[in-house]
Amino acid sequence: MSTVAHVTMDEYERMAEAGVLEGRRVEFIRGAIREMSPKGNRHEDMVDQLEDWSHEILRGKPVRIRIQNSIRLPSVDMLPEPDVAWVVRRRYSGRQPGPADIHLLIEAAETSLDYDLGEKAELYAAAGVRDYWVVDLINRRVVVHRDPDADGYRTVQALSGDSEVRPLAFPVVVLRPASLWD
Repeated sequence: MSTVAHVTMDEYERMAEAGVLEGRRVEFIRGAIREMSPKGNRHEDMVDQLEDWSHEILRGKPVRIRIQNSIRLPSVDMLPEPDVAWVVRRRYSGRQPGPADIHLLIEAAETSLDYDLGEKAELYAAAGVRDYWVVDLINRRVVVHRDPDADGYRTVQALSGDSEVRPLAFPVVVLRPASLWD
């Protein structure tokens, strides 16, 4: 991931709204416009799987499912675009969801695995994101991050096979990692 430019969050948003960044895979991280890792077929397929699963199990629940749309984390100067975000159901035409709106963030990771488990996890924790999952396409597991503080997540658990992963906001919902690859 390389840095394209350093700007303020407001400048980045104006650039995005004006179409300056159209056609580029970028995120705003720590005051920098950064190129994102390219998406491969396996990544795109996993995001589709996660989207289908989310819609299926959340039907009727007060959740909006956002796919690769930005969220606003001003305390860490960040406007990332997680692969899947479960947020409070409301309209976000005037602003992006912030930490108080976020139920769960999920990243599907292959080429970005080190970044998603490292710097991105640290930033999400510092911003107060309570439930962050990384679907590790290489090792066929889900790495669950919880109990955030300024230094990172205090609880990190890698689950695979038929283990049960339950989102904090909806503990009746179950994901079995093996089902993502069936």
